[in-house]
Amino acid sequence: MTDRLVHICARADWERAQRSGTLTPESLAAQGFVHLSAPEQVHLPANRLFAGRTDLVLLHIDPARLADEVRFEPGVPGDPAGMAFPHLYGPLPVAAVTAVVDYLPDENGRFGHL
Repeated sequence: MTDRLVHICARADWERAQRSGTLTPESLAAQGFVHLSAPEQVHLPANRLFAGRTDLVLLHIDPARLADEVRFEPGVPGDPAGMAFPHLYGPLPVAAVTAVVDYLPDENGRFGHL
């Protein structure tokens, strides 16, 4: 496993998570996991799901602080062949987040590599 994972969310969702102690995005109920990324691949889901949004933050996560299982699983068609994305099978504890940074697109609304 990588020593750093990231998660994209709206700033408002992060603020709610800080009050409750955990981040529980809709994907946890709908798919059973929280979508995470390695830093070098986060631009792929960002551009697919969030192009042009300016209300996002990128949560930097220490995997050693996660109590629930993280599985590396295939992304979606169109992602590079053989690329796997980390999925957290439980809520994301605020205590696992080591940094929060604004995640802004470029002037064309696209997210670049970290």
